[in-house]
Amino acid sequence: VRLYVGDKTYLLLQTIAGLEEKLDPDAFIRIHRSTILSKATIAGLRHDGLGVWSVEMNDGEVVDVDAPAKMADADRRQSVSEPYVDMEVFCPKEYTGTLMELAESRRGEYKDMTFLTEERVSLKYALPLAEVITDFFDAMKSRSKGYASMEYSVSGYRPNDLVRLDILIAGEEAPPLSAIVHRDAAHQTGKGLTRKLKELIPRQQFKVPIQAAIGAKIVASSAISPIRKDVLAKCYGGDISRKKKLLNKQAKGKKRMKAIGKVNVPQEAFMAVLKVDQNAQN
Repeated sequence: VRLYVGDKTYLLLQTIAGLEEKLDPDAFIRIHRSTILSKATIAGLRHDGLGVWSVEMNDGEVVDVDAPAKMADADRRQSVSEPYVDMEVFCPKEYTGTLMELAESRRGEYKDMTFLTEERVSLKYALPLAEVITDFFDAMKSRSKGYASMEYSVSGYRPNDLVRLDILIAGEEAPPLSAIVHRDAAHQTGKGLTRKLKELIPRQQFKVPIQAAIGAKIVASSAISPIRKDVLAKCYGGDISRKKKLLNKQAKGKKRMKAIGKVNVPQEAFMAVLKVDQNAQN
């Protein structure tokens, strides 16, 4: 659902919640990425096809990327830039410390602090846009008991040590679950993602490993234990070889099932990738 104003296009953000249950996971992920771009547009970025990240390739070409799955591999790119904003936060002086801690936890760069009155303070920070448009406003209101307010404007792009965090389920990549994160936060984000997916993906007849990787390097992993049938339930004593035969037969069946089995990922698991970043930071 889009709103056309002149030569600009805006996504109606308030309709996202209603669309979530009606769309397939891949479509909703794409809409969420469009939400980021639309918010950037409202903040002042050009809406002429620019993506959320600007990637400089080895041959000097600059490519705009609007989804993590479209990010080129590390050996094909030189740098990744993301949009930054100049933010000013207004708050009572007693909440200065907790709001400065919030800004710094979102990779904020301190600029200035000014006392507007004896009781009111202005804090200025430069932050990545991606850190602001998630839940920064809600966290700010929560920490200040609703007394703080903020304003920001896009200041341009800056190169950062950003990496593509891929999610592998049972050895297969799940592109809609990929995320672009700062390298320092990759382990924490991957750990949170794998744990959340472990809770949401149903158990199978075989063990399902869930891994978060940067290229070929695994940074976090978890595993869903298999559903185990008690094949020895009807064996009351008797020859131990009979029990071993049943267990070996079960093991072979699970191995065959693991080789040909498919894991169905529920929609709730795709939603986890949109929330785990800010939950891990908080």
